[in-house]
Amino acid sequence: MNDQAQGLRNLVQHQNEKSTRTTRIITVTSGKGGVGKSNFTLNFALSLQALGYKVIVFDADIGLANIDVLMGISSQHNLYHLLKKEKSIWEIIQKGSNGIEFIAGGSGFTDLVQLSDDEMNYFVEQVTQLHGYADYIIFDTGAGLSKETLNFILAAEETIVVTTPEPTSITDAYAIIKMISSMGHPVNFKLVINRVTDAKEGKQTADKISLVAKQFLDLDIPSIGYLEDDQAVSKAVRKQIPFTIAFPNSIAAKSVRLIAENYVKGIKPSDAAGRSGIKGFLNKMLKLTK
Repeated sequence: MNDQAQGLRNLVQHQNEKSTRTTRIITVTSGKGGVGKSNFTLNFALSLQALGYKVIVFDADIGLANIDVLMGISSQHNLYHLLKKEKSIWEIIQKGSNGIEFIAGGSGFTDLVQLSDDEMNYFVEQVTQLHGYADYIIFDTGAGLSKETLNFILAAEETIVVTTPEPTSITDAYAIIKMISSMGHPVNFKLVINRVTDAKEGKQTADKISLVAKQFLDLDIPSIGYLEDDQAVSKAVRKQIPFTIAFPNSIAAKSVRLIAENYVKGIKPSDAAGRSGIKGFLNKMLKLTK
């Protein structure tokens, strides 16, 4: 009952904001695991929030959901409870570090393609309520290209690909871009290079991927920044506190804040007019899961 009451309060509190806000949907992915994708997603979201934007992080990493673990939180509710009509969308939204709102992952995404019509209608009706609730909803997808990850990438308005300067990571990042491009769906890709030794390596890695993508796929893939390898990140993971909070003056924290600023600066005023938001995202998801 308390959860329902809180959900109603949240809904009423944000009614005025919803009338003027158009939600932007972002997916974050990587060609392989272990490149720091989830850690980047969480701290990127916190950096956008620090710039004054309302953000929800949606943990869509099947089997390896760990956004809550990075914040030292034990999630009581996740997507599964929504899909099985046990909870409303407002009841599964939780608050983490610095009040960042997030939806925990779990087995729910695997069940998404097996929903009955009644369950799917409930899912769509519930998630549609997020339209205009936040400026950004960021989906942290699984590494590689599972069917579920592919659907999120194709339905979202843009995808940030996280990679490192390691040759295998670069190869896998390009492979996922190439595979999605070959399907004929327009996807707006952006690059983030993690764990670089210095700015030169970050630029060289991004340029290498962008050049090959332009030459062989005719895609323009800009980089929105890089993060230097920083011991503060691993220390923060052990503390289960996001590194932008645990070590706000660290190189990594400064880097991810700059990435957030670069991202926002790169959004053109005309983008808002063509933005389909959560409703467009759900319509695409429904078509892809049929």
